[in-house]
Amino acid sequence: MAKQKPHLNLVFVGHVDHGKSTLMGRLFFETGVVSVQELEKYKKLAAELGKATWEYAYAIDKTKEERKRGMTIDLAHKKFDTPKFEVTLIDAPGHKDFIKNMITGASQADAGILVVAAGEGIQPQTQEHIFLCKTQGVKQLAVAINKIDTINYDEAKYKAIVEDLKKLLSSVGYKANEINFIPTSAIDAEGTNVAKKGAKTPWYKGPTLLEQIDVFTPPEKPTNLPLRVPVQDVYSIKGIGTVPVGRVECGVLKVGQKVVFMPEGVEGELKTIEMHHEQIQEAEPGDNIGFNVRGLNKKDIRRGSVMGPADNPPAVAKKFTAQVMVLQHPTVITVGYTPVLHCGTAQVACKIIEIKAKLDPRTGGVKEEKPDFVKRGDAAIMVFEPTRPMVIEQKDKVPQLSTFAIRDMGMTVGAGVCTKVE
Repeated sequence: MAKQKPHLNLVFVGHVDHGKSTLMGRLFFETGVVSVQELEKYKKLAAELGKATWEYAYAIDKTKEERKRGMTIDLAHKKFDTPKFEVTLIDAPGHKDFIKNMITGASQADAGILVVAAGEGIQPQTQEHIFLCKTQGVKQLAVAINKIDTINYDEAKYKAIVEDLKKLLSSVGYKANEINFIPTSAIDAEGTNVAKKGAKTPWYKGPTLLEQIDVFTPPEKPTNLPLRVPVQDVYSIKGIGTVPVGRVECGVLKVGQKVVFMPEGVEGELKTIEMHHEQIQEAEPGDNIGFNVRGLNKKDIRRGSVMGPADNPPAVAKKFTAQVMVLQHPTVITVGYTPVLHCGTAQVACKIIEIKAKLDPRTGGVKEEKPDFVKRGDAAIMVFEPTRPMVIEQKDKVPQLSTFAIRDMGMTVGAGVCTKVE
């Protein structure tokens, strides 16, 4: 079966309670993924749980736990069509406990919608999510100023938030003038500017949220690079065997190919590939797939393993050099510090064994050789030693697996890109 439309992985990010799930649910409703009947069912459920107006969110939040807490815990992967794309929606939870998911979620996105509540404006997590999108390589972004009904569709208030956000987006390196800002309401009767132009915002002349999705450009597919598929999960399925799932980052995967999983070094032959419950003969970058490898056992690999061709295996680092930006840290970072690095789908504690230089974050030039420490706001060149084998690639060879986030104490301490692997 030929794929007609290009595929777009779209991530929704934003502060908790700014209405991401509700907005996504409204999109599903407007594009016919969720029927009126289903919506009625969710409405009833929402009322029973004392969460009126949350029915759209329930189209996304599947588990009982999420509905009770009224927040999105796991990454919801759902599909809908626009005139231009087949869109997979990745819901990146806004809550602190779930920022880990956000990191693995954002790294799979071709474009992002940042959701900011009109009545509250920029919140700490808004900033953190913009940082994460930038450092995880989400190049295209649009902003939904949601809950516009809560400020009575006031243009002046809307414009003030847009100005604040433009400053913040520019400070991280986004071109704010190329980003569209859309005043939306997921819960007013007409779903203002979600799929239809809002009668209550006559002053707004830009695209609706649905139209905005088609403004994004399809991701370029790095098919010329070596195959890399970070493993997201590993399942055992009756009658089939071990089925790893993940997203093709680069290269092309073909049935019958000889593959290897690193850092484990387990080899095998690819038997089948499945995408959206259909068997396919080959998979390309951006495809979220499940696959079966002859002779592979569930215990052989785990989340964080990376599959590549047997004759060009993913790089396993004993040590690696990286450019790092420190986003936040209560004190200072010195040699010996061992935070957890998130790279692809892997999470590995890595020790800083050398701080080579402090850089000017704007120019990238060296400011200080061999500093004793770095702190919040600093950019630096560091050498890391993973505490157990991990796959990380050099930016000049496989850029898709060269970026990482640094996590510690329940927060994103920094972000980096690997320049040299030993």
